[in-house]
Amino acid sequence: MSVMSKRKKYGDQFKAEAVELVLLTGRSINEVASELGLNAGTLGNWVRAHREANPDPVTALSASDSARLKRVERENAELRMENEFLKKAAAFFAKTLD
Repeated sequence: MSVMSKRKKYGDQFKAEAVELVLLTGRSINEVASELGLNAGTLGNWVRAHREANPDPVTALSASDSARLKRVERENAELRMENEFLKKAAAFFAKTLD
């Protein structure tokens, strides 16, 4: 019996936003992929496909947009940590009820 791996499916909007994080912030594909929980090769493929489809360079973010993006990314990381904690707490309490 073979074990089938489940592939995550990502929407077009998620892919576009991930590519924008790489192109607009100048951060590495590895850094952005790690932050978003993606495989770096997958994100690299998305970036390459975007560059092939859009040969014009993407303009950099303004200082205010860059600061806002950093704030939102920091907030997103905090929410991810809180979500993981809540998942673990829910699992713990579910075990104690049985």
